[in-house]
Amino acid sequence: MSLPFFYETRIPTTSSHFILSEETSKHCIQVLRMKTGENLQLTNGKGILYRASIVSEDKKKTVVLINELQNIPQPVKKISICISLLKNTTRFEWFLEKATEIGATEIQPLICSRTEHTRFRHERMNGILIAAMLQSQQVWFPILHEPVIFKNYIPHAMFQQKLIAHCEEERKKIIKDLPIFNETQILIGPEGDFTPEEIQLAINNQYLPISLGETRLRTETAGVVAAALLANR
Repeated sequence: MSLPFFYETRIPTTSSHFILSEETSKHCIQVLRMKTGENLQLTNGKGILYRASIVSEDKKKTVVLINELQNIPQPVKKISICISLLKNTTRFEWFLEKATEIGATEIQPLICSRTEHTRFRHERMNGILIAAMLQSQQVWFPILHEPVIFKNYIPHAMFQQKLIAHCEEERKKIIKDLPIFNETQILIGPEGDFTPEEIQLAINNQYLPISLGETRLRTETAGVVAAALLANR
């Protein structure tokens, strides 16, 4: 059985003892009912994995002893999902959770011509990514950017491979048939899809139209499918 896994933003590397945050302490002692001597894992989301044991139980300030430290290299494959915000925030949050579990390394929310909802609670969204990172026991936290306006962002995006998934009828490539690059970004549009002008702007800036399959997908589903296809090439 795997050890309980927690996220801490600041873990000292010069001391063998560490006081867990109040949130983590509460989860350890009140929720999981962990006791002195029990082991757990900690990460700072920046590639460091700690194995520690509880030396002092307290629901607000549990003290642990760092027994082992591992530096895990950042994934070579960078997957950027550039996706429109959604009117239904719950569906967007579901996308964030699943894309993180799959292994997306960057998420760039978009505001497109047909985007219906532009409110973005960064702190809440970040919390969803942390929970998904811990659920999937990863040690690299995906980058979550603030939303950007499509037409302002696209001309300046810098990736080795740039893709756009849209619903217009035209010849499109299939992801599995494309050459593999270390850095790939894919654009996913809003309900109602990208406008023809947005599609043309992306193509003019070296984004390649691709297909995600034979069926028409919801925005959040398309984002998850794209993440999975790119992660498993």
